[in-house]
Amino acid sequence: MSVLVVLEQRGALKTCGLEAVSAARKAADASGMSLNAIYIGKSLDDEVSLLAGLGIDTVYAYEHDDLRYYSNDRYVPLLCELVKELGAKVIVGSATSLGKELCASAAARLTAELAQDCISLRWDGKLLAEKPLYAGKVISEVSFGVLPGVVTIRPNVVVVEREGEALPQVVKRTLPELPFRSVIQDVVENVSGTIELTEAKIVVSGGRGIGGPENWRVLQELCDTLGAALGASRSAVDAGWIESSHQVGQTGKVVCPDLYIACGISGAVQHLAGMRTSKIVVAINNDSEAPIFNVCDYGIVGDLLEVVPKFAEEVRNAQ
Repeated sequence: MSVLVVLEQRGALKTCGLEAVSAARKAADASGMSLNAIYIGKSLDDEVSLLAGLGIDTVYAYEHDDLRYYSNDRYVPLLCELVKELGAKVIVGSATSLGKELCASAAARLTAELAQDCISLRWDGKLLAEKPLYAGKVISEVSFGVLPGVVTIRPNVVVVEREGEALPQVVKRTLPELPFRSVIQDVVENVSGTIELTEAKIVVSGGRGIGGPENWRVLQELCDTLGAALGASRSAVDAGWIESSHQVGQTGKVVCPDLYIACGISGAVQHLAGMRTSKIVVAINNDSEAPIFNVCDYGIVGDLLEVVPKFAEEVRNAQ
């Protein structure tokens, strides 16, 4: 029996995959099961060093140019077959768009119980996970009645922990012949900036209070200074000021950065659902009665078009 973690990659290994390993390691240690991982991508060779000290026993690597980009037809059968081969009782992935689709599809094929977007994982005689509900107002403990169980871990909620420098054994696997229903001809990446929104350590978001689409440049300047990702409220997206890929909230993306800066965002419950678990929240709004001030750690009442450039300047002077 073992715990199996999905090492997510998108050209390179993603930090969220390493966080999933750290979450899974505690459950593996407590249950006495071995900790293994699966890599599906073009090549792991140059990135094996990133797995040092994570406690992984063996990485099963499926490497091929055709596996560079995610495909449900390709990835799901490989994961399911390895689960069966190893007798894996716990499967852990990342709660990204890729990870949630992969794990949900695998859980359906394996007839396994599934818990998505969890913030912790542990073993106490059985598999237990914690999952935010009701816009993060309630933390629910999910108990798995039968195994295997499949869990996805929300990015940025688990610290990557290392002990020593031991590297896992890497076992290269032959890509089996699979019947593909679809063929990837080309991939056009439309990114929300230089940093993936759901995995960013700092997020700067704007709402209707920015005044118009021409003012995104002010927030982007702060993003560039802080190394942050650019987010937006639904109202800004619905107004056509920015693409939906930037939307944070109940109907957008859920983020959990170390720092969330809300600029011109009132703080509707739908938006809070997507950023409530941020570690530190800074609100900039000219309305002192805006609900966002009830949930922020630091609040600035003022015109964001004046405050944000000064904020960016102070950060640059401090660097």
